Amino acid sequence: MVEKLKPWLWIPPQTAHNLGPMFLRAYGRMKPLQTLTWSPFAWRDLEFTNPLGIAGGVDKNADCIDGWWALGAGFIEVGTVTPKPQEGHSGKVMDRNKGAQAVWNKMGFPSRGVEHVVRQLKSLYQPHFTPIFVNIGKNKATPLDRASDDYVNCMKHLAGLADAFVINISSPNTEGLRELLEPDNLNKFLEPLVRANQEILGSRSSDQGTPLLLKISPDITIEELNKVLEISLNHNIDGWILTNTSLGMREGLHFPSDGGVSGLPLAKRSKEMLSQTVNYLGDRREGKLIVSSGGVMSPADVFERLKMGANLVQVYSSLIFSGPFFFRDVAEQAALSPGLKS
Repeated sequence: MVEKLKPWLWIPPQTAHNLGPMFLRAYGRMKPLQTLTWSPFAWRDLEFTNPLGIAGGVDKNADCIDGWWALGAGFIEVGTVTPKPQEGHSGKVMDRNKGAQAVWNKMGFPSRGVEHVVRQLKSLYQPHFTPIFVNIGKNKATPLDRASDDYVNCMKHLAGLADAFVINISSPNTEGLRELLEPDNLNKFLEPLVRANQEILGSRSSDQGTPLLLKISPDITIEELNKVLEISLNHNIDGWILTNTSLGMREGLHFPSDGGVSGLPLAKRSKEMLSQTVNYLGDRREGKLIVSSGGVMSPADVFERLKMGANLVQVYSSLIFSGPFFFRDVAEQAALSPGLKS
């Protein structure tokens, strides 16, 4: 009954967002961890019992991991994590449009800091019940030309605890951050991260370092995407997350002009970028990880992204509009779908 009524949609968006962690922590304590096995997938030395996980921005401080495991997530992305604790933006930072299944946020990178996340991850069952990706970013006070220092700082603290690092330089809510996706800037930015990763060597992939995944903006052109992919390949980046939230796609939604839009309006663009990435990489995608995120609102959407060539799929907005048992619903549909059974 609760799932059908969806009472959380009658709560103001910011309030619902704040109450979510309380539910997840309680659920994680009450329910046993569960494995929803469908389309199991292995990459490097990581095992995914299913390819559906949580996108970054939901569990910013790794406070609710047991809850996600109890719900059946195949993997978890926590963060964005910054080196030092910092507040997000003030004022209104979240909204939603139920009819359009769209979400708007201008949170920035509110973070309790990397040391808090280290403590949280150290407290977990080892080895991890599912892979945990850690999304890392820069503090807003850090100049853009020193941004790589913040990312390396996070990597050093989290070495051996993160199963993969998600390099977030595509958020629309940190001033100037997306400039790092420009070719000249991207080359200079990635070099120290890759070098540091080789020096650190994460415990999960000791021969190659902890995998580095680049999170890409949906607002760049196809030509710009190709350049980002080529530069990534040149630096041996291990994979990509397509995509972050968008500064556009506001028609008829009555959202503010700044901040990022996610949910159903992002679906078309996210699929275009997934298709282009698969086609551009061709044979060069071997050993690389492609994660599709953005506008994944139903089990059918999940299966479509996998058929399009994504290795993994992430959700955020669908948890708002469909509820926290979305993972179970997808697993049940997978059991009825040829080629998607365990």
